[in-house]
Amino acid sequence: MAIELTRNFCIIAHIDHGKTTLSDRLLESTGTIHERDKQDQLLDSMDLERERGITIKAHPVAMKYEAEDGKTYRLNLLDTPGHVDFAYEVSRSLAACEGALLIVDAAQGVEAQTVANVHLAHKQGLAIVPVINKIDLPNADIPAVKRQLEDILAIPAEEAIEASAKMGIGIGQILEAIVRRIPAPEPPKDEILRALVFDCVFDIYRGVVAYVRVVSGQLEAGHQIKLMSADSRYEVKEVGVFTPKMLPQPVLHAGDVGYVIANMKTTAEIKIGDTITDLRHSASKPLPGFQEIHPMVFSGIYPINTADFEHLKTAIGKLRLNDSAFVYQPESSVALGFGFRCGFLGLLHMEIIQERLRREYNMDIIATSPSVIYEVLTTRGETVLVDNPAHLPDPSLIEEIREPMVKAYVLCPNENIGDILQLILEKRGSLDHTESLDTRRVMLHCELPLNEILVDFNDKIKSITRGYGSMDYEHTGYRAAKLVKLDLLVNGEPVDAFSMIVHRDRADARGRQLAAKLKEVIPRQLYQVVIQAAIGAKIIARESVSALRKNVTAKCYGGDITRKRKLLEKQKEGKKRMKSIGKINIPQEAFIEVLKSQ
Repeated sequence: MAIELTRNFCIIAHIDHGKTTLSDRLLESTGTIHERDKQDQLLDSMDLERERGITIKAHPVAMKYEAEDGKTYRLNLLDTPGHVDFAYEVSRSLAACEGALLIVDAAQGVEAQTVANVHLAHKQGLAIVPVINKIDLPNADIPAVKRQLEDILAIPAEEAIEASAKMGIGIGQILEAIVRRIPAPEPPKDEILRALVFDCVFDIYRGVVAYVRVVSGQLEAGHQIKLMSADSRYEVKEVGVFTPKMLPQPVLHAGDVGYVIANMKTTAEIKIGDTITDLRHSASKPLPGFQEIHPMVFSGIYPINTADFEHLKTAIGKLRLNDSAFVYQPESSVALGFGFRCGFLGLLHMEIIQERLRREYNMDIIATSPSVIYEVLTTRGETVLVDNPAHLPDPSLIEEIREPMVKAYVLCPNENIGDILQLILEKRGSLDHTESLDTRRVMLHCELPLNEILVDFNDKIKSITRGYGSMDYEHTGYRAAKLVKLDLLVNGEPVDAFSMIVHRDRADARGRQLAAKLKEVIPRQLYQVVIQAAIGAKIIARESVSALRKNVTAKCYGGDITRKRKLLEKQKEGKKRMKSIGKINIPQEAFIEVLKSQ
């Protein structure tokens, strides 16, 4: 098909504004799927995606559409995730498109991630087609949403298409707008093959399937190709498009979005954002890719039963094949045995990987509390990156510790501003400025440390605003802070699984809380167990688990008191000796309980 009849577009929106439902309707309207294949969330293939109602992976699909002008167009759609953790999936998809459908919920209006995704699309220079979805809802307020489009996003309100993906209203208008308003791919300047790799998945029978956007030249089976970043060579086995199932094609032309199967064994061989070119007539320089993805959150994953380590190793290796943003390396802990230090994009990403390990691979796992990467400046002038509190250098060698900061956009109803500001201050954040969106809602622009928003920040926003608040964030670099390593000692022995890096002002309260929690879960021994929270050599909190007492004087009925004293002294000596050689074996349940409470 001619390049001027091709349209590459994606759908961007906040979570739950109806992207996946709209893509289902577009597939039906263009006749891409048959009646018998119809189902909701057609492009969400993972069980977890269907269950949570979220999109995790971007899904490409090619559709044929006969427009009002009588021409038949090929529309390449990329359904992208809406959650902040998967923003990298969105940026990759945008790199392969010329335009974007921006979906805004008619009842909820512009949300935090709508703003962030529009910024991303503008940065890529995409044509934006605004769609006001869910107009059939009783509480839909279309004039207010149109005002928000103009005031917040600077998009003319008359360009917006009113639609309801669920009811099938306005789908024809959207298809016509895609054809008219989104430009065709630029005609290539030459015939040299250049294709952008924007995603890849692993197929157990065929190896790596690379999702590509052909920018110039053409791709066909039997071609010798090379990847420009690794300078590795392969032979193309098959090319094709998605409809939404993989459909082999004889050739992929410039402007097409499809897949390539070459003889690649693992996804580690291919970099997302890389350029595929012809081996004999290579391009002189690669296509502008997008930034490499770096994990922001780290957590240790250990098998509950240590015998399952090999099983866990295989399972994590398989997950890594399909998720290039997930990284891991083996580590061992005195308390938890052998496991892996894993890097994730954010908390939802971490939750999903853990859930997939439990479900798809039937693994019983325990995860340590999430931490972020800190920059540590040593007295020798070196900068060390630390993702595990156990690897923090000795305090005498530390000049300063810098923590990652994020710029957060928090949307909330006007009546909740006070509580949200209180929450931001509690999390050591600062407010830059506020922006009124309409008569009911306000957007707060604030700066916060990433490690403070990891665990419960989003949940607290939802609780305070009764579900009406939303947030999005982007990373802004590092800033020095008064951070210390908090250790938990049991009978003087540090337990590495509980070590964490915290702000000095919070350390005392955190130490007391953890020591109290551990006291509840450690079983009583025949001698007293001392639990201490410490910063370096300074003890900041202490709890004791009292000893189980055997009544050694039970057989003494009457007689001289010295007999009883003698027995009690003997017991005391025994306990002292036991304490010096005894080792506390903290049960696995205790770790799970304490790590859950963090």
